[in-house]
Amino acid sequence: MSVVEKVRNGERIGMEDALALYELDLFTLGELADEKRRAMHGKKTYFNINRHINPTNVCKDVCKFCAYSASRKNPNPYTMPIEEIVETAQKAWEHGAKEVHIVSAHNPEAGLEWYLGMFRAIKEALPDIHVKALTAAEINFLAEEYGLSIDEVLDAMVENGVDSMPGGGAEIFDEKVRDYICKGKVTSKGWLDIHRKWHERGRKSNATMLFGHVEKREHRIDHMLRLRNLQDETGGFNCFIPLVYQRENNFLKVESFPTGQEILKTMAISRLVLDNIPHLKAYWVTATINLALIAQEYGANDLDGTIERESIQAAAGAKSAHGMPLDDFVHLIKDSGFVPVERDSLYNELKVW
Repeated sequence: MSVVEKVRNGERIGMEDALALYELDLFTLGELADEKRRAMHGKKTYFNINRHINPTNVCKDVCKFCAYSASRKNPNPYTMPIEEIVETAQKAWEHGAKEVHIVSAHNPEAGLEWYLGMFRAIKEALPDIHVKALTAAEINFLAEEYGLSIDEVLDAMVENGVDSMPGGGAEIFDEKVRDYICKGKVTSKGWLDIHRKWHERGRKSNATMLFGHVEKREHRIDHMLRLRNLQDETGGFNCFIPLVYQRENNFLKVESFPTGQEILKTMAISRLVLDNIPHLKAYWVTATINLALIAQEYGANDLDGTIERESIQAAAGAKSAHGMPLDDFVHLIKDSGFVPVERDSLYNELKVW
């Protein structure tokens, strides 16, 4: 039986079949992914009104792909006072944001109370805003830095107002690749264990994969399969986000970058492999808005959000520093033939445009 027949029959695909999907022509693969997307979500494309806050760029780790952390490529260290973080969240709330997405660096100088205190302060000021914060890499850092268990950090997050976890820090799970691009960061097993424990607390999280650097196709598929296995176990992932590597201002020497076709194929295969993760996000920040809109035809049913301001990917060349106006976002989705649906952070529908 061909891999196309297996997909259409609803059979689960493993490593060999997933690699065979890459050999299909782009239109056949897109058709398969679009069939799966329509069966799950019809023509709806989700987004939220959110604000990214990146509170510090001081980091004890040196990931070769990172252009954000303070280093000789970015010699301007900063750490925001909690008052400024709360003020930023309040302004975003006044502009309609339902979520603050808080991800930053592994700052050994800031103190545990700074990390947890910002969440508590935001919730005290804005009890109804959704706080999505701390990647598994940040959680691992806090546990190591302050002599805590992962469980203690996760419990402290819940107590101080964190509602869900973003999917960052996953990069690529293959240990050899991981050792090369982000040695010293949370291990792949550690990342998966942290999300497992978070899900066991009845909380939701997202999952990412950074691709288009030194990894191979089989590393991407291995990454997806590990996520699928954990999702079978916990059901705690809301969304999978394939992040396209940003090439500027970092120390990872990459000779060739993925074509638009390779990016769209990876999106489509993600939709077909990850049959148990409900949402697939084309994160326009790393994919560009134009490619993200096309990705709606290749399995993606979420484009993230308006963002308002973003620093981490922008430091590496993404055009995301000032976000995307809501009206533009809605019109772009409509013009591409899909139905814009504003959602909350847990994918409850708020407004169909």
